[in-house]
Amino acid sequence: MRKIAVLTSGGDAPGMNAAVRAVVRRGIFLGMEVFGVHHGYDGLIKGQIEPMNLGSVGDIIHRGGTILYSSRSKEFMTREGQDQAITRMKSKGIEGLIVIGGDGSFRGAQKLVEKGFPTIGIPGTIDNDIPGTDMTLGFDTAVNTVIEAIDKIRDTANSHERNFVVEVMGRNHGDIALWAGLTGGAESILIPEEPYEIDRIVQRLTEGSNRGKKYSIIVVAEGVCSGALICDEIKQRTGFDTRVTVLGHVQRGGSPSAFDRMIGSRFGARAVDLLHEGKQGLMVGMQHNQIVEVDFDQLFAGEVTLDLELYELSKSLSI
Repeated sequence: MRKIAVLTSGGDAPGMNAAVRAVVRRGIFLGMEVFGVHHGYDGLIKGQIEPMNLGSVGDIIHRGGTILYSSRSKEFMTREGQDQAITRMKSKGIEGLIVIGGDGSFRGAQKLVEKGFPTIGIPGTIDNDIPGTDMTLGFDTAVNTVIEAIDKIRDTANSHERNFVVEVMGRNHGDIALWAGLTGGAESILIPEEPYEIDRIVQRLTEGSNRGKKYSIIVVAEGVCSGALICDEIKQRTGFDTRVTVLGHVQRGGSPSAFDRMIGSRFGARAVDLLHEGKQGLMVGMQHNQIVEVDFDQLFAGEVTLDLELYELSKSLSI
């Protein structure tokens, strides 16, 4: 394989640029020509494909977001859109594609594989909700962003002796809330995978107040309910001064952590190697700190599970 392309799709995640850099440089190292696709699958359909060189990816490993830009494309989910995308790549002699993104991006990649076009996936999403890998690109940075916010909120919570509810991302999966809540010392963590009892939360807050606790932090994943709802319930039931902070898209941005730069580099290089070896229909992932490959079919049949031991640990440490 002499010519390959790389694109980023769906929500941006810190570390995507590190992966793009690794794809380009590993490809050139192996004697390949590497192309960058702007604006994801939509750019693929529209032919927004440009050759890349060593200078194209200079000074980007530390940058958040993606220099290739990202988008979602309804047109690509049609047969006509997929055929057009393949035609665009073949017109430039491109023989393989690397897709950096989440579940939806991989389903698009699978469509290309089914049409005979070699494609490899790299898991890039802050939610850490992709089966077959212990960590997704961007998760570590997002958790650290939340931790930094909680540390700052804790200062004002202590100064004013008030409780704070912190709403974080995680529509269907609670890893950001769980990891940030546990390492940020939250008194309660609400995640989609586990039911919550507002009475129990109120009881813990009341017990803490009775023993002289000045403030508490409650972390809520957006998929559970709005942080404002929990905040209002606490105020109505206890009368405690309680505020809510919704972190929102700040969790997606920022310079990637050392860990995300590392796995981005490892994922990107391995993805190129797989195409170079003539393989396709695989996602590069990490299991027990080792780089692995997971078949797309196995990926889609799998289920993301939360580490409930961490959840139980958080409850025992927040008494």
